[in-house]
Amino acid sequence: MKLFILLKTATTALRVNLLRSFLTMLGIIIGVAAVIIMVAMGAGAQQKVDDQIKSLGGNVFFVTGSFRASGGARASSVVKINEDDANLIEKQVPGVESAAPYLSANGQVIYGNLNWSTEISGIDNRYFVVRDWPIATGREFSTQEINSGAKVAIIGERIRQELFGVSEALGQTIRVKNFNVTVVGVLAAKGQDARGEDQDDVLFLPIKTVRNKITGIDSTNPKSVRFIQVSAYDGEDMDYIETEMTRLLRQRMRIPVNGDDMFRIRNVSEMIATRAETMQVFNTLLAWVASVSLVVGGIGIMNIMLVSVTERTREIGLRMAVGAKPADILTQFLIESIVLCGLGGAIGVVIAYLFVFLGNNYGIGAGGVIDSDVVLLSLGFSAFIGVFFGYYPALKASRLEPIDALRYE
Repeated sequence: MKLFILLKTATTALRVNLLRSFLTMLGIIIGVAAVIIMVAMGAGAQQKVDDQIKSLGGNVFFVTGSFRASGGARASSVVKINEDDANLIEKQVPGVESAAPYLSANGQVIYGNLNWSTEISGIDNRYFVVRDWPIATGREFSTQEINSGAKVAIIGERIRQELFGVSEALGQTIRVKNFNVTVVGVLAAKGQDARGEDQDDVLFLPIKTVRNKITGIDSTNPKSVRFIQVSAYDGEDMDYIETEMTRLLRQRMRIPVNGDDMFRIRNVSEMIATRAETMQVFNTLLAWVASVSLVVGGIGIMNIMLVSVTERTREIGLRMAVGAKPADILTQFLIESIVLCGLGGAIGVVIAYLFVFLGNNYGIGAGGVIDSDVVLLSLGFSAFIGVFFGYYPALKASRLEPIDALRYE
């Protein structure tokens, strides 16, 4: 009951100078909101990384050709990798689940009076395994279609929407470049990739079809491809797999011991995770900077509480004269300080939730994922600020002599 009375007294005293109380809380409000928003942005970035890695199909490598070294200088020609390299990687490198060759070109896709510009990709069914990309409707390519370079296509969700809308896409004939193909499958939606590009804006043809009809056959390397995408089984040592792929490709290309690699292997998952880690470090730094505003807000509260003690010296003396103990005075001013910080922290939490909500749903403010533990920690820290910076003014008030306080002008 006594605590309730002290709490009521404290809130009444704060309402007397409502504007001053609000301005005093601003440091705490901004600090709590900033800390929660910064941590939420970091968590949101990590979640996006996880989604991006998942959209790539898990543990993934990209193997591409590189510049041919000649006489210590880099020549303009590029050594291209081919389908045979993919087959060898899949068969001879332990831990590799699948290795999918990939060939591509850009072009117009036409259906009736509608057309759409997209990336035309040549693949085989291993690509869907590497990317962990299921067929939503229809089927994959048959072995005969892949080997013969048949005029069949599997399209992404974006192309299905743009060309067919609510109509059925399977079995329809669309024009790609200067030849017609039949749609045999529609892929499940993937969304954006790590670069923000729409993964569903794709059209897949058998790799031999793209080579024969669009890109042409390289006379020096008939089975050349743009890159090979390699997936590893879960739990495998990615560094070991990369080392083994490097060893195999160097041996296959007959590169001398001291010679430069004529290919590049990129661990995409690692690259994305590294970028996310850098962003997380940056966000953590910003969160620490934001935390400084909590300390600044605490100093402001100490300043206002000292002013309040000075303004209410006669009131303190009167309370002591009618029986209030020093501990009662200490508790009263300490509660006022805690109420200021606690209320400021609560307002800061509301603002943080609002910013994150607007960012996630409307692109306004800061998007991310708010952790309830961070919210509780921020509120607890704001209350601690109230105790820490409010204790000295409260102690000063409790040590006033009643007679001197009553005589204070």
